[in-house]
Amino acid sequence: MRTFAWILLGAGIAMAVPAQAADGPAKIVVLGDSLSAGLGLPAAAAFPAQLEKSLKDKGLNVTIGNAGVSGDTASGGLDRLDWSVPAGTQGVILELGANDALRGIDPKVTRAALENILKRLKARHIAVLLCGMVAPPNYGAEYAAQFNAIFPDLAKKYDVPLYPFFLDKVAANTKLNQADGMHPTAAGVAIIVEHILPTVEAFVRAIREQKG
Repeated sequence: MRTFAWILLGAGIAMAVPAQAADGPAKIVVLGDSLSAGLGLPAAAAFPAQLEKSLKDKGLNVTIGNAGVSGDTASGGLDRLDWSVPAGTQGVILELGANDALRGIDPKVTRAALENILKRLKARHIAVLLCGMVAPPNYGAEYAAQFNAIFPDLAKKYDVPLYPFFLDKVAANTKLNQADGMHPTAAGVAIIVEHILPTVEAFVRAIREQKG
């Protein structure tokens, strides 16, 4: 009987391991540029850190890695994709394109880079939340129309959730941006997190359901 009990106990421990794994944190990476990296801010005030705290406050077990690189374009993000999104990542919040628009890069180039990122993440079975960006007005209506369409088009094509404009409620607000007028203050990041939170919460819950 004692031997049988140890066998049952061993089986119970073995069965418990997958359950514990399923209860582990959802591993998310924010792949972006200076807007999400937190240029000019302490690490705890950057978008990934503030977002992780807000999600944990809602009872979601997550870790959010900061893979933002200042100055990065969509093509730059594609070039570093493999090492920026390590093995074990379950979801990526993709925030790239602002520098493309600021530099007037051909929207076809931006679209191709973002599409390749989506393809490669999909091949790795990593979920993606795509953050949209809006072109500044100085390049004209035609450029803006081509650029702005990239994000909803790709979200539809690859069936990924879309947050239409990453800087919603913050862009051009001098009280919520640093002296350069482009990068959010800690308070600005808090506004971004507040508005994107329902979308990210649904994204994380979907990942956890698939994981379970």
